[in-house]
Amino acid sequence: MKVELVTNLKRQATKILADLHESKEAVLITEHGQPSAYLVDVHDYEFMQRRLALLEGLSKGERAILEGKTTSHSKAKKRMQKWLK
Repeated sequence: MKVELVTNLKRQATKILADLHESKEAVLITEHGQPSAYLVDVHDYEFMQRRLALLEGLSKGERAILEGKTTSHSKAKKRMQKWLK
């Protein structure tokens, strides 16, 4: 992973962004010697957001199973009958 100072980002934003788009490698931005932010390609960010949403959905499903908040296929089918016609 590439690391850049926030001052370099301010001065060389166009070059840093061009390198980012070419390499697809995230850039860690530091401020006063401490990690401050990550700069990532927009497509990679959107991919990560979709993956996170999927994982959150799976987590909710697992929680529902553990809490017994599920229904059988036949019961669900009966409830959905009016929309399945």
